[in-house]
Amino acid sequence: MQVQRTKSLLLAAALLLPVTAWALDYRSIAVPRAILYDVPSAQGKKLYVAHQYYPVEVVVDLGDGWIKVRDARGEFAWIDAKQLDTKRTVLVKVPQAEAHESADPESRTVFSVEQDVVLELAATPVNGWVKVRHRDGLTGYLPISQVWGL
Repeated sequence: MQVQRTKSLLLAAALLLPVTAWALDYRSIAVPRAILYDVPSAQGKKLYVAHQYYPVEVVVDLGDGWIKVRDARGEFAWIDAKQLDTKRTVLVKVPQAEAHESADPESRTVFSVEQDVVLELAATPVNGWVKVRHRDGLTGYLPISQVWGL
């Protein structure tokens, strides 16, 4: 009886809590070449090297200097937190993406980019489009379905 009452109270308390939106945390590689490991230690097995500005999703932040991340391929690895930046970037995931002048597929194409090109996130995505900046300084809009890192 007491166990059932405790469960009911916990359920009621959980239902009264405000709903929290789960926002994904993405960061980019801050250094020219970052080594990613299989465990949260520089003594771990080196899995691969990621280049500067490559976006990663933060999965676990131990708060001790190591962060577990997921890359665009879905692979998990550990990285030294000092090698990450809060600067947001996205990775083109389609063979050819055309950045438009506005968030409209009928608008003029500003530039084209190939798959795996990293672009800077220039604005928060709106209505299925994201404003991006190419390293050459050009800006344009891409459908969010064509990029990874949001």
